[in-house]
Amino acid sequence: MKHRFAVPVIAGTLTLALLVILYFVDSTVWYVVLCVCLLAVLWGYIKYLKEQAANERKQLLESVQRTAAATLGHHRHDWMNDLQILYGYIQLGKIDKLASCVDRIKERMAVESKISRLGIPSLVFYLQSFREVNSSVQLAVNIEGDLELGKLLTTEDAEELTEAIIATIRAFQFTGRSSWGEMLQLSMSICLEHNEVLISFEQEGTSGNAEILMKRLDEIVSGKRIRAERGNSTLASVRLRMLCGNLKEVNACL
Repeated sequence: MKHRFAVPVIAGTLTLALLVILYFVDSTVWYVVLCVCLLAVLWGYIKYLKEQAANERKQLLESVQRTAAATLGHHRHDWMNDLQILYGYIQLGKIDKLASCVDRIKERMAVESKISRLGIPSLVFYLQSFREVNSSVQLAVNIEGDLELGKLLTTEDAEELTEAIIATIRAFQFTGRSSWGEMLQLSMSICLEHNEVLISFEQEGTSGNAEILMKRLDEIVSGKRIRAERGNSTLASVRLRMLCGNLKEVNACL
């Protein structure tokens, strides 16, 4: 962090010093020399900024690649577990239990398929890789019908909704547990209600401070086209509502 701020400070100091010296120099030769030095400082600083931006993009890409690889590894692990269970039932001749096992696999596949069709890349990636970045939260996702949020919302609204969803889950992490060692059980449902996208969150088991949670949600949606409200069932139940920007697609879905 110190190195990151040191280069701009040094470049600014040198530039200011050269400008001050240029103001008092009368010799044409020295004036040219100082101008060349000033241009060299500016060129070096611009080159540094480009290298810094390239390094940050590289680090971000590597982080995304690691998360994606870990997510694929988790999916592979889940599939191997399911196959082992199926194989075990077959070996033991427990044919009656095969149907329930297959149904469980189908349900999980259906949820993953619905998530991938949401149409907001950042939200899809976040939900698909959730276990990799949120080991303290067990999130159950339920999506009503074949919902495609990317068609119902504008690009700006989709980004705001994704940010609000991530921030809401983070708020549950910090306010929804009675102790830090507790695994948070959270369910999230996404549906279309009239001309609004409705995101419902409900915590299972013991809940934390509901008042602090709502206060945090009010801060999250402040300045956005999103409304936060309490749910009907429990204190640890909240909702996010956003008006759809593409009404033609809304009418087609209703």
